[in-house]
Amino acid sequence: MIELAMHISDIVENSVNAGAKNVIIQIEEKTNEDQLIIAIHDDGRGMDEVMVKRALDPFVTTKEGKKVGLGLSLLAEAARKTGGKMGISSKPHQGTHVEAVFVFSHVDRQPLGNMTDTLWTLIIGNPDVEFSYTVIQDNHLMEWNTGEIKKQFGNMNRSSPDVFHFIRQELEKVEAVRSTPKIKE
Repeated sequence: MIELAMHISDIVENSVNAGAKNVIIQIEEKTNEDQLIIAIHDDGRGMDEVMVKRALDPFVTTKEGKKVGLGLSLLAEAARKTGGKMGISSKPHQGTHVEAVFVFSHVDRQPLGNMTDTLWTLIIGNPDVEFSYTVIQDNHLMEWNTGEIKKQFGNMNRSSPDVFHFIRQELEKVEAVRSTPKIKE
């Protein structure tokens, strides 16, 4: 994968396949600590301790018909290449939390990529899942969640052109926080 957004998409699809109804995605840039932290939390079926320990093995998967499960192992490797790390915590019937820490300035850190398109696709493609997206850049915070769709449109289908446009606009606002250079104090 050439962008971290692709890793995020893959991990979120794992969450959806595990029955998650709520997925939280957080991107945090700590420029003073030279860190980029990607965290994904879901309320899916979760994993027991044995499976958590095996989850980073690319030859372990819980998906029927597949012999490999590369998503978590590729994200972990991407973090390690920068001098970072990845952790997984999970409990059966309580969900899973994945956190990858990257050295922000490392030459081998993949670009984050187009989070607006990535999240828009996940949200539109999974209408039964509630998503929350948070961007923290040093002391600047921006959040958005799919509950805003109901506030704006009631129970209108997410595939409506008006809803499509609204979701994209809202995600672009969140991304503007991440992409706006901050003046060091």
